[in-house]
Amino acid sequence: MTAALPAPAQRVLADFRARHGTLPEVLVRAPGRVNLIGEHTDYNDGFVLPLAIDRAVWIAAAPILAPEIAVHALDQGEEATLPLGHFAKGGHGWTEYLRGSAWALQEAGYPLAGWTGSVAGDVPLGAGLSSSAALELATLRAFAAVGGFPWDAPRMAGLAQRAENAWVGVNCGIMDQMISATGQAGHAVLIDCRTLALAAVPLPADHVVVVLDTATRRGLVDSAYNERRAQCEAAAAHFKVDALRDVSPARLAHEAEALEPVTRRRARHVVSENQRTVAAAEALRRGDARAVGRLMDLSHESLRDDFAVSSEALDLMVRLARHAPGCVGARMTGAGFGGCAVALVEAAQAEAFVDEVARAYAAAAGRTPALYVTTARAGASVLTRTELEALDA
Repeated sequence: MTAALPAPAQRVLADFRARHGTLPEVLVRAPGRVNLIGEHTDYNDGFVLPLAIDRAVWIAAAPILAPEIAVHALDQGEEATLPLGHFAKGGHGWTEYLRGSAWALQEAGYPLAGWTGSVAGDVPLGAGLSSSAALELATLRAFAAVGGFPWDAPRMAGLAQRAENAWVGVNCGIMDQMISATGQAGHAVLIDCRTLALAAVPLPADHVVVVLDTATRRGLVDSAYNERRAQCEAAAAHFKVDALRDVSPARLAHEAEALEPVTRRRARHVVSENQRTVAAAEALRRGDARAVGRLMDLSHESLRDDFAVSSEALDLMVRLARHAPGCVGARMTGAGFGGCAVALVEAAQAEAFVDEVARAYAAAAGRTPALYVTTARAGASVLTRTELEALDA
């Protein structure tokens, strides 16, 4: 079994066995994500083009009679027991994502069965790869598996978003939760964040997606994120539309001067980014990786100049990536202010690319980055005890 499962899965299984003397009833997994293009468009009812990555949160769980969840978080070295039924906010930290997910389920009328479990993952925290969405979806998958209710991936993504918005207090859009729930192996997924329509588009076989972690973290990003969202809502109100998704480039160009300068720049990013994202999906469908790369480059410049969510470290990483072997395009990814960039790289040059960018970034920034080639994986999934026993045989 240990050879067949990733390291975090092995860790939670070993911890569960050590604590309970047996295999868990279920092993659930929910992936992080990297977004190829379409940043800060999701909460504007726009388009995004993410993929679920091969890094995930894993929970080994078994039902208990008590109306609570008792969890050992290996990465934090902490244990928590969270009562079900009556919910009260406990402050900040990893437990709020579990508590908020349970609260959202209860609010939606789902039965909450108690469970005990071990949780660990390898999605870097605060890097813009959606570790929080992965934890939320893994928690919801555990509740579904233990409680026996059907798994409706888009609906569960919506409940995870509600947990993040109404419980944790971050006004994120639907992208992170939706791709963690509905990702497809070998594909990016074009998500219409208004209708929630999904369209899988194949990634080019002769190129790879490389995640470039700057080894910087976002700090107090929540307030800046919420500020950007408010600015976008102000722009939509000016145009008398529900969201900036409804503003065409021509209308923006014609009426932009009436907007306050900062709000104008925010709106310009969102309107142009929606165009780039749809164009990138079309380019992937026809196998034109270089066109995708050019759109990624333009996206970064817009995020840096118009939306003002890049950072010195992200700009440096992107600049170095663009000059490294095989790179056809690179941009910051995630909410911004730190964390990760993403690059599309010729597969034959991937090793040389990683070596060159890691060396150059360490020399220029004085810190050691983490670069890794990632593959697109399926969304949240579950292994039953029977399947685990078969692997263990």
